[in-house]
Amino acid sequence: MSHSLAFTAITGHGDRPLSAAIDRLIIAGWTGRDAAAVEAHIEELARLGVARPKTTPIFYQVAAHLLTTGGAIEVAGPDTSGEVEPVVVSLADGLWVGVGSDHTDRVMEAQGVTLSKQLCAKPVSSELWPYEEVAAHWDRLVLRSFMTNANGRRVYQEGPAASLRAPPELMAKYLNKQEYLPPGSVMFGGTLAVPGGLAPGRRFEIELEDPILGRTLRHAYDILILPVEG
Repeated sequence: MSHSLAFTAITGHGDRPLSAAIDRLIIAGWTGRDAAAVEAHIEELARLGVARPKTTPIFYQVAAHLLTTGGAIEVAGPDTSGEVEPVVVSLADGLWVGVGSDHTDRVMEAQGVTLSKQLCAKPVSSELWPYEEVAAHWDRLVLRSFMTNANGRRVYQEGPAASLRAPPELMAKYLNKQEYLPPGSVMFGGTLAVPGGLAPGRRFEIELEDPILGRTLRHAYDILILPVEG
């Protein structure tokens, strides 16, 4: 089922509106290049009861309508949290890059990762860069997130895109061939470990910084908790 979203293309030649009809949303998991770091993330989730993945990386396809550029999401109960991730958006005019959050219900993740991926909206930045403008220095990009809870705002995650497999490798593994995703597809590219462990919050902010071209993609969203009645 196609899901329409409006983006703004931020390019070296100027900005312009960008309309997208998304019919496939893929969440790539355990995408780290460093085997030790991948194992650390697996163990991080294992402490919450999440089973080891069948393979690494692994790809979960979820409903396209979960993708949102909105400034708030609604979740059932207090046990959800976000994860900053690079995002690739394949459209008829090429490949684009954004920053997103694989917001996930951590209690349900212990029951089944595929199910948990379907339970929360997947926020993504409303601004995108052409992939071709960052491809040559992809490893220099920096991912960062901030979490706000009752104790205030703090850095939640921070690290280089070089710690994760690059988009061409992930797309080729997903498709089993050396090609880009078909137009209308979006792929979240995996996340960084969380120092101190996963934690819920009431607001989540995500960034993808390009220190070479001196620009940053940002998105922030509030987490509205709905009551669980049984």
